[in-house]
Amino acid sequence: MAISRETLDDLARKGAERGVDLAPGLFLVEGRLRELVASDLPFLEAASRYLIDAGGKRFRPMLVLLTGLLGDREPTDRELVDAGTIVELVHLSTLYHDDVIDAAEVRRGELAAHVKWSNTTAILTGDFLLARASELSAALGVEVTNIMARTIADLCTGQIREVQGSAEASSHGMTPIVADREHYLAVIGDKTASLIASSCRLGALLSGQTPEAIEKLSVYGWRLGMSFQLADDVLDVCGEAGESGKLPGTDLREGVSTMPVLLALEAEGPDSELAAALKGVTGDDGEAALAHALELLRAHPAMELARDAARLESAKAKRALHELGDADEVVIEGLSYLADYAVERIN
Repeated sequence: MAISRETLDDLARKGAERGVDLAPGLFLVEGRLRELVASDLPFLEAASRYLIDAGGKRFRPMLVLLTGLLGDREPTDRELVDAGTIVELVHLSTLYHDDVIDAAEVRRGELAAHVKWSNTTAILTGDFLLARASELSAALGVEVTNIMARTIADLCTGQIREVQGSAEASSHGMTPIVADREHYLAVIGDKTASLIASSCRLGALLSGQTPEAIEKLSVYGWRLGMSFQLADDVLDVCGEAGESGKLPGTDLREGVSTMPVLLALEAEGPDSELAAALKGVTGDDGEAALAHALELLRAHPAMELARDAARLESAKAKRALHELGDADEVVIEGLSYLADYAVERIN
């Protein structure tokens, strides 16, 4: 899921102008991240800090702090800061693991950890970050630990689902499954929406909000995550290089069928020119086939249907916010802004 640094900076500026300054809380999250990855083994600490020091927008910690403000907590509240640290550690761990799975060369402008060191180093570093997140979760109580354990299980399930629905399933010893729309939505729900929903749930829970508000904000986070991922998958087809945080056609190269592809194939059929081009992406003339597949997809009505799917999720996220009733208008405005931004990128 891609969100620009400029967008987050703009959100922070607007919030600060109206009395909602997240910067002190995010500063504390940065410090906690470095505290939590400290180790008496210098190499492990260096590997763990590699992606922390490479930057990142801290989008998930920001959601923890924002939703916590609706419970009248300060952004510097220790429990909210720790929860923000937990979700970022889990997110970072998935980056180490995903880059190994996807054989990605670069992450955040640096060599991916498995390229700089090895697959073993990257996997064990990701595991170390998960362990640190679990340790901190335990300090916040059983309910927080349960939320994050379920979220980590969802993240793993989503990755396995995605591989099973890809062209690479058999090479991993997995039983291939049909990558239809239902499968795709389950994948992005597990891989993207689950951690964003949990970020919002933790902010609401730890700031003492009502069970109803906790559920509404969790729904908001889920729908926000779905909208962002649907939009990213549109950008993977029609966006410019770097606009979605990756090269256009990345999913096609990996044999992953996203919403635009699925909708177009449903319309064109398995014997179509598009289907042939997509199959050719993994062949000897892969780049030419990829260019042709992207050309066909960009001109297809399925692109607008995929955009509509992202817009619908954004609208559902905003509806969940409106159902909160009497809540801080400035905070709600910030959360609504994120839902709008998710789809503005593809309009």
